[in-house]
Amino acid sequence: MIKVFSTTKNLLSSHEQGADFVELFFDLVFVYAITRITAVTAHHLDIQHVLQSVLVFWLIWWGWTQFTWTLNTANTKIAEIRMGVLVTTGVAFVLASSVDEAFTDGVLWFAIPYIIIRLLGLGLQIRVSSNSKEERSAAYVFAAISLTGLIAVFGGAMVDPMQRVWWWLAAIGLDMAAGFIGGRSEGWSLRAKHFAERHSLIVIIALGESLIVAASAIDVQERSQDLMIVGGLAVLVTCLLWWSYFSWINEYLEEHFSKKSGSEQARLGRDAYSLMHFPLVCGIIGIAIGFEKIIGNPNDLLSFHVAAALSIGYILFVGFTAAAVWRSSKLLLVPRITILLVSATGIFLSIGKPSYLAFVIIAVSLTLLIFIEWKKCRLS
Repeated sequence: MIKVFSTTKNLLSSHEQGADFVELFFDLVFVYAITRITAVTAHHLDIQHVLQSVLVFWLIWWGWTQFTWTLNTANTKIAEIRMGVLVTTGVAFVLASSVDEAFTDGVLWFAIPYIIIRLLGLGLQIRVSSNSKEERSAAYVFAAISLTGLIAVFGGAMVDPMQRVWWWLAAIGLDMAAGFIGGRSEGWSLRAKHFAERHSLIVIIALGESLIVAASAIDVQERSQDLMIVGGLAVLVTCLLWWSYFSWINEYLEEHFSKKSGSEQARLGRDAYSLMHFPLVCGIIGIAIGFEKIIGNPNDLLSFHVAAALSIGYILFVGFTAAAVWRSSKLLLVPRITILLVSATGIFLSIGKPSYLAFVIIAVSLTLLIFIEWKKCRLS
């Protein structure tokens, strides 16, 4: 039987749990948000707009990751928790629908929902943690510093777009300060399985979004041999990206995360998951932008901007998977890093050549590093 309201004690899960259906439903909004970020960036592929997209995505990411921490020990079978998540899902829908407005006069349609989402998350986190003095103290410290970041977001919404960048950069700095200062507390008690699973799911969501981008680019064109070749290569690259993360890295990170406790575990969760998975997912978005550009014009030669999107995206994804492994266990994935640098150089050397060569380079390099790591690193 599901209770609507309950004591704080009952709001806490009494056992190790996986992701609940209400969390998966919550994630659906972020599929749309990632899709909008990809589309906006692809249509304005210059340094200014890319920076703006990174700022917007950080805010979306930080709202998502806060709920990952909040719901980690929460009993999501309690209707009070579920209602809170569903209300937040509705607000997040407005946020995701307003990504395009973040640097226009309609910025409040983005900023206000973001602030509401964060406040709901902070309130729920304090509610869930109030059964323990140490957990409550950790939640209050995190919330207090986080409020200064929300003030910076609102302040940025009140100024012109050029100044908004600096306000929102300050908000990011304050968010990170909240994470670093809050992570020192011994009050955190995290469930490793749930925490790792939530971040694995967001990687799957981002990879799935890249396939949606590829399919959408194919859908609006007349079928041709070249189109099917680049489309097939995009699917192959996406599958290999999935394999490079899920063949062993996600389990490896969870295993080492589960061995920690208290502030040490909180710091590892902050670094290897909340912080390092942000550029990792940004990398998938960069690769998706490359998919859209190349599949949309399969006969064009590879341009500098498209090569930059693909190579930087590839560097972020592969590089920060290696960084997360190193942060967890000090295991340095030398083959992964070496192959990454060589292949990224190869992509840039392919500028002016048929664009599908970039996909071939990524596919071959991923296949090579997957094979090497399967033999050398999986059991390390």
